[in-house]
Amino acid sequence: MSEGNGNVLVTGATGFLGRRLCQRLTERGDRVVAVGRKAAEGPWSSFVEHDLATGSLHPDELRGVSTIYHLASRAHALSEPPHEVSVYNEIIVEGTRHLVEAALQAGVKRFVYFSSVKAMGEGNPSGSDPAPLDESNSPSPDSPYGQAKARAEQVVLGAGLPHAVVLRPVMVFGPGEKGNLPRMVEAVRRNRFPPLPETGNRRSMIHVDDVVEFSLRAADLPEAAGRTYILAGPDAPSTRELYDSIRKGLGLPPRAWSVPLFILQAAAGAGSLIGWIFRRRLPLDRDSLSKLTGSAWYSAARAERELQYRARCSVREWLQAGSPSA
Repeated sequence: MSEGNGNVLVTGATGFLGRRLCQRLTERGDRVVAVGRKAAEGPWSSFVEHDLATGSLHPDELRGVSTIYHLASRAHALSEPPHEVSVYNEIIVEGTRHLVEAALQAGVKRFVYFSSVKAMGEGNPSGSDPAPLDESNSPSPDSPYGQAKARAEQVVLGAGLPHAVVLRPVMVFGPGEKGNLPRMVEAVRRNRFPPLPETGNRRSMIHVDDVVEFSLRAADLPEAAGRTYILAGPDAPSTRELYDSIRKGLGLPPRAWSVPLFILQAAAGAGSLIGWIFRRRLPLDRDSLSKLTGSAWYSAARAERELQYRARCSVREWLQAGSPSA
């Protein structure tokens, strides 16, 4: 793998994953041009303030750029009202189309698009399938966000770019992340997260540094051109295993008991009803319980084989080491 591609452009550079990628690119000797809606300081050489949803970058802003890493997106929400469909389309699909058009005009050689496993749908949500989803499974996105990501993938791979790659990471964790996993850690710390029963579900996750390493290889290896890769970590623990790992990392004693599933289901049903009446979501409803007890299980075997890398950080070990509190 090469040690630097010259001028590199990163959209969504100010985000959790974007900053980590920019830092790694800078460390290996690339000149990083960051793109975002609001200028910010960071590990990049220059910053272009631009909202891709409003139109393409000017070709001059891509002059000399050899590789684009496209991370800019709209965050996925658990509950997506109908009006979100047009917002996702504008930001994710049309924003990607604008960037692809500019890349073609500027003669950019490599284009790496950060999609999501949501473009495929939930991986084994019932917890009953014997194996994780991989790239051979037909995409069946079941949310406006996932559908928009799937359409953006088609834009990237169908544009005729010389080296286009689509990455589908699972949930990304790591220092500084502010998503569902840190919220779960804080809820456990405050004794506001119930000890769930063991349902045998599987939740794939991946450390931010492993995503960065995969993405560098996707850009650098010629055989990755035109390919789509799921990115997942080395383990896929159940939600109960995550809960036990968090308690260990926080220095809390283990709990041998759990709240029976039928009680959680009754409480979730009540939460959904109350939320419908008062038009606000409660922490526990049917949607959130489904996410907690169901599976989102994916295989990164193709990425490991073709990109010659295997994710190194186990989410269970990371939690048990107390890393989220660092």
